[in-house]
Amino acid sequence: MLRKIECFIQPSKLDKIKDALIEAGVDGMSVSEVEGFGRQRGRLNGEEPSSEVKFRPKTKLEIVVDEEIVDEVTTLIVKLARTGKIGAGKVFVIPVEDAIRIRTSEAGKAAIY
Repeated sequence: MLRKIECFIQPSKLDKIKDALIEAGVDGMSVSEVEGFGRQRGRLNGEEPSSEVKFRPKTKLEIVVDEEIVDEVTTLIVKLARTGKIGAGKVFVIPVEDAIRIRTSEAGKAAIY
């Protein structure tokens, strides 16, 4: 089965993670610049609590891989994205029922490899 790894990371971590994922055999990914907040409502370490919600810049990665390498890929992302501070990011793993390469109509694993 295929899995989609969707993660939100600090923008400064993108290049290191991208290079490591390519080296680990990931054949493709999508990247988007997004803004968001989590449990701390956008407050950084040391900021006083307030009712104001602040959106923080994040980079969103979307990667579809075979389930056999999901653990390897997610472990790599977490290791390289970790900052030890609030707002380092999140990783989500989502089942993918199917994938179809539009150009050739290949489906399943053949569509992503």
